[in-house]
Amino acid sequence: MSLTTGRSARAWGGGAAHRLYSVVVFVLLASLDNVAIGLVPPLYGAIAESFAVPQRLLGLVTAVSFLVSAVAAVGWAYFGDRTNRKPLLMIGTLLWAAGTGGSGLAGNYPTFLAAQLLAAIGLGAVGSVGFSVVTDLISPRRRGLVMSFWGLSQGAGTLAGTLVGGLLGAVDWRRPFLLLTVVGLAATAAYLFTYDIRRGQSEPQLAGALASGAEYDYRINRGDLPVILRRRTNRWLILQGLTAQAAFGSLVWLPVLFAERARDQGYSSATAIVVGSVFATLFQLGGVLSIVGGLIGDALQRRTPSGRALVAAVGVLAALPFYLVLFFVPIRIDVPDGAGGGAVIRAVLGSVVTEPTVGLSLLTALVALALTSANSPNWFALIADANPPEHRGTVYSLGNLVNGVGRAAGNGLVGVAFHALRVAFPPPLNYAVGLAAFQLFFIPTGIMYWLAARTSPKDITDVQHLLASRAHRVQGRAPY
Repeated sequence: MSLTTGRSARAWGGGAAHRLYSVVVFVLLASLDNVAIGLVPPLYGAIAESFAVPQRLLGLVTAVSFLVSAVAAVGWAYFGDRTNRKPLLMIGTLLWAAGTGGSGLAGNYPTFLAAQLLAAIGLGAVGSVGFSVVTDLISPRRRGLVMSFWGLSQGAGTLAGTLVGGLLGAVDWRRPFLLLTVVGLAATAAYLFTYDIRRGQSEPQLAGALASGAEYDYRINRGDLPVILRRRTNRWLILQGLTAQAAFGSLVWLPVLFAERARDQGYSSATAIVVGSVFATLFQLGGVLSIVGGLIGDALQRRTPSGRALVAAVGVLAALPFYLVLFFVPIRIDVPDGAGGGAVIRAVLGSVVTEPTVGLSLLTALVALALTSANSPNWFALIADANPPEHRGTVYSLGNLVNGVGRAAGNGLVGVAFHALRVAFPPPLNYAVGLAAFQLFFIPTGIMYWLAARTSPKDITDVQHLLASRAHRVQGRAPY
């Protein structure tokens, strides 16, 4: 395939309002997909009790769902890099909405597992294909900043899922699943009014050719996979997800840690679930500071092509001691047992000021999450910087596949670790020790980002030269 003459840029979409609407839809849908991911962990206990199965089997559902979603994303991404991406996103959204609805209606554990796996297949489309679309909207100078919003929307979705699951599901765990199903169907309708974003339209090297009427219609083929893997930066960006996500995957148990602390202090199960969800949501607000990580990555990248990778390396390594402190600082929980969700939220927020240990835990969590959140926007931006447009969705999906394996391992194995640690450490201490051990996986993650900092300058330069040569070949033939 090649850059060919074709429709003018005007024919690809509407004006500024249409473009803004399209961006908002993509970002919100990335958030909603992660709401679906975040619903289950706060409700492990309630769902396990409803189905009369051990709680660790619910952790297995989440772990397998991460893996299935990651495997499905590779197929979605490959077809997205070859065809029209909009229909794929709509189909994926319908699938996860159907799976989420089926989860809420499930009458037993096997049915719940099957519904969650259906939702996971749909989730694979939105992450990988959506990433490819969004990178075509962002210039290299601002990729870190804008991708921080993309990553932040996903993190915010997970937090919203945690909070919605805990609050709406404290009495009836099925309600949040059914509500999200309705929202997912509405989101599918919103796709109908977005426009198809041109592949490669954000690349400076292609700007002249595209402005003159050329169309970038290079598409991935099977022979490109060795080319993708020969880029050493891609190898480090893909492999780091195995260890990074082992650590991040374990953190979905954070609501359970705080719920167990509440139970240990004598609170009822329903109140403990709400407490765990609110504390976990509050403590993960540091992820908002990923915007700072994206800005720093953009600024340093303009000074050196190693900048983004260096920011990510420093962030994940510096966060480790803060996580260790977070898990072991004792927290005195003082909320009205049996009260509604609003009263518990007000009590938890008040304890940030009145209880020094809660305030210290919040500060520690904010710093830890702020540092590790530098990983996300710079990872997204590096994939875009080091690959031509027709490869980005596939590279993202390969990284996401490894992420899924790491996340599934972290989520599943930490549950086994909690169970084994009960022999030496009674709850909730077994949860604190298990979570602390899994954060050590951030050490090899930081090392791999440092290695990416050494390889990225050449790979980025090679891609820039490739795009410039493609644009030059058709510049003289494009209609003016």
